[in-house]
Amino acid sequence: MRQFALVLCLCVSLLSAAIADDVLRVAIYDRTGESKGPTTLAKLLTQEKGFEVRHVCGEAIRDGAIRDADVVIFPGGSGSSQAKHLEEVGGEEVRRFVREGGGYVGICAGSYLASAEYPWSLRLINTRVIDRKHWARGTGAVTLSLSTEGRKVLNEPSERVEVYYGQGPLLAPAIDPELPPYTPLAVYETEIAKKDAPSGVMAGTTAIAAAPFGKGRVLCISPHPEKTGGPNHMIEAAVRWVADKD
Repeated sequence: MRQFALVLCLCVSLLSAAIADDVLRVAIYDRTGESKGPTTLAKLLTQEKGFEVRHVCGEAIRDGAIRDADVVIFPGGSGSSQAKHLEEVGGEEVRRFVREGGGYVGICAGSYLASAEYPWSLRLINTRVIDRKHWARGTGAVTLSLSTEGRKVLNEPSERVEVYYGQGPLLAPAIDPELPPYTPLAVYETEIAKKDAPSGVMAGTTAIAAAPFGKGRVLCISPHPEKTGGPNHMIEAAVRWVADKD
């Protein structure tokens, strides 16, 4: 009977370890009061779907809080504020995390942060920002056109999807010799041109970009598929892709 109990205990332990291996550990950058994005993302990345979510601030990242995660997400808010609160040490923690095999998902502000454009950018992906002067070009629904690769990565059956835009970056290739070219997964088919922003600029620019960084993966999403009305499934797909998990 004792031998049976030991075997049973061993089987349970192995099963628990297997389940733990299947769980994706996701760290979401969250600075109190800056954005509702972290709460919204946590509601999408549930335990039932195989995610273990924790919220981390700049100080926690500097103290090594993302080192045992699989993916880090930087949501909407302010890219420059995210960089400020990471500080140089925290920024290097994020770069090291991705370089050594971690996944990075940037949404709106997180895409500004990951770019190679600003002095405070993390330079995780070889993107620059079109029409920086009119970054606050307004908000509203826009249509994205997805590439074949984009539909595969983001688990999206349609070639075109409608999504909420909230002043995210209009991305284009940068020229950083230390970074590989990115793959455009989606471009803006329609545009927002409010607040004196010129028309004819946004359409055709990259809305979703992906690239390797060291041993890790980076995926930057300019609009907000996590919002009500979605397409929410893109968030789960993006996290799984940067974690290199189907």
